Amino acid sequence: MAQENQMITNGIPGRIDHRDWTALSRGEQIRMIEELGYLIVPDMLSPDYLSALKLETEKLETVGRDYSERQRSCRDAHLTNQKLAGLIAYKPTVDFLQEILGDRLIFISYGYDRSEPGSPGISLHTDGQPYGSKIFGYEGSAPVTIRVLYYLDDLTLDVSPFRVIPRSHLCIHADANPYKRYESHPEQVIVPCAAGSALFLNHKVFHGTLPNTGNRSRSVLAVAYRPAWAGPIQDVPQRNQEELSALPSSVHPFLGDPNTKEYEFSVGNKPDNMDFDAPGMNPSRWDL
Repeated sequence: MAQENQMITNGIPGRIDHRDWTALSRGEQIRMIEELGYLIVPDMLSPDYLSALKLETEKLETVGRDYSERQRSCRDAHLTNQKLAGLIAYKPTVDFLQEILGDRLIFISYGYDRSEPGSPGISLHTDGQPYGSKIFGYEGSAPVTIRVLYYLDDLTLDVSPFRVIPRSHLCIHADANPYKRYESHPEQVIVPCAAGSALFLNHKVFHGTLPNTGNRSRSVLAVAYRPAWAGPIQDVPQRNQEELSALPSSVHPFLGDPNTKEYEFSVGNKPDNMDFDAPGMNPSRWDL
C-alpha cells in the first residue's frame, strides 16, 4: 500500500500518495481503479510524444472558468488538429481500458485544462451524476466512465496537484451524494507525478486539485471513455458527422453512437443460456 504521510499543503490538510507506481502489478492497477478510484501510470507518454502534444496545446484558444480566469480550458480539443485527436486512439491506453472494461469503448469527451499561477484549484467533485447535470449534461449519467488525464507538466505540491478522496465512489452515505462539492476534506489524498504520466480516474470518485501557488502553469489533456453497454439515461446530442470524418482513421472505432447502451428491461429470473463464469469480475483479478 501507499506510504501516505499526514501534512499540510498550501495550508490545506491532506496526505501525499508516495507509492511507487512502477511497482504495481496489473492486478494491483485494476484494484486501484476499482477500489480506490484512481491510478497513476508513469511515463505513459514518451518524451517525444509529450513534447509534440504540448506544442499543439500551446496553439489552443482557451477560456477562463466561471470561478477564475487563472483556470483556463478548451473543450473539444480533438477537433482542433489531427495530432491531438490521435490521442483518443493511443494504443497503450485503449488496450488497458479494454482489459479493465471488457467491452467496446465509446469516446465521450476531450478537453484541455491549464492551471496558471494564482488558480484557486478545483473543488472536490464527481464527474458523474446519475440524473445528469448542467455541467456534464446527460453524458454524466452513464453508469461507468473512465477519464484519462495526460499530464503535460510535473504535478508538484505547489502547482495544482491532483487530490482525491479514495473510495468515495463506493460510499452510500448521503455525504457522498454525487451532486455535492467540497472545498476540502480531512482525508483527501494529494497525488504528485511527473509530466508524461497518465491518471486513470473513476468518474464517480470525489476529486479536484489544489491551488497553484507556484510560478508556472500546469496543463493536462483529459479524454473520457465508457463501455458500450453503459449509456446515458436520456439521449445526448449526436456528433457532427462532418467533423468526425475529418479525424484520423485510427480514432473512428471509438466514435460510436453516444447513445449506445445495452440492457434488457424484460430480463427474467432464469433466462436461457446463462453463463457459468465471468472472469472480468473474478475477486482474484486483483491478485494477478
